[in-house]
Amino acid sequence: MGAYVIRRLLLMIPTLFGIMAVSFIVIQFAPGGPVEQVIAQLSGQDGGTLDRIGGGGGGDGGGQEFGGGESQYRGAQGLDPQFIAQLEKQFGFDKPPLERFFTMLWNYARFDFGESYFRDITVIDLILEKMPVSISLGIWITLISYLISIPLGIRKAVKDGSAFDIWTSGIVIIGYAIPGFLFAILLMVLFAGGSFFDWFPLRGLTSENFAELSWPEKIADYFWHLTLPLISLALSAFATTTLLTKNSFLEEIRKQYVVTARAKGLTQRQVLYGHVFRNAMLIIIAGFPAAFISAFFTGSLLIENIFSLDGLGLLGFRSVLDRDYAVVFATLYIFSLLGLVVSLVSDLIYTWIDPRIDFDRRDV
Repeated sequence: MGAYVIRRLLLMIPTLFGIMAVSFIVIQFAPGGPVEQVIAQLSGQDGGTLDRIGGGGGGDGGGQEFGGGESQYRGAQGLDPQFIAQLEKQFGFDKPPLERFFTMLWNYARFDFGESYFRDITVIDLILEKMPVSISLGIWITLISYLISIPLGIRKAVKDGSAFDIWTSGIVIIGYAIPGFLFAILLMVLFAGGSFFDWFPLRGLTSENFAELSWPEKIADYFWHLTLPLISLALSAFATTTLLTKNSFLEEIRKQYVVTARAKGLTQRQVLYGHVFRNAMLIIIAGFPAAFISAFFTGSLLIENIFSLDGLGLLGFRSVLDRDYAVVFATLYIFSLLGLVVSLVSDLIYTWIDPRIDFDRRDV
């Protein structure tokens, strides 16, 4: 197992390099860039909001580079060339792309992510500032999903072909087919001051007077704000895991060792949770890292936007729109690294659940 872990850790290096290289190359051909964002802001052509012009930045991000001459950047005509040169130096675009790329990798290897281009804050502090929202959504939706999916999937496997199995499958498939953001809008109209009831808040993770509330009131206020976003996310979150659990248990139930266990007089519960559960749950664990990373970082982008929850998904989206490449590349690096680590941890959990699995005997 030690050799397998070392190989996986070493493979993370070329994997991260490939992810960052492809993303960096794509950015070079993307229209616009931080310099053009500032120029557009100064000329009144940009509809977005840039919190800061000047300071920070560093040379870690990408950006489109144009040919030489006075028209190097669109909309720069009439501006002082020294000012344009100062912007390029501020964002690091006075250096060749290859130098910028390897400087970025060297900084990221030391977990030095620099500052946001347009916010007077370091990237790490910015991520930590948005983390509570994403943690709340990611952890709770993953927990709710698995608490619903696993018992429901086991029940469907035991009742395979029954009326219960048929109508629950219909509900699961319909829930999976309905886009979460459309359901979120429906919930807003019905229960958040739309055309019917005004029971739940529309903005933020807590109320403005949160600091003045007692601990029980703080907990109630926290879940009061989370109710509609979690319902919207949970609608389709448990469908895949439910069907995966059912199929996994069905496959194990039909094996010979289950027939032998029943022949020995074991009850249905003893067979399911004493013999089948450990083997059937392996494939569920395999899907956990992807489910967790998706819910934690990317799955809540539209929900965060609809309910005005300022989390990591919304941060990444706005950073792309604002061409804040310092934030874009840093979050991409952090999330990719975390995904690779969580995947490795999942494999280690495999061996803990079933010691018969030996990754040292298989090719990576």
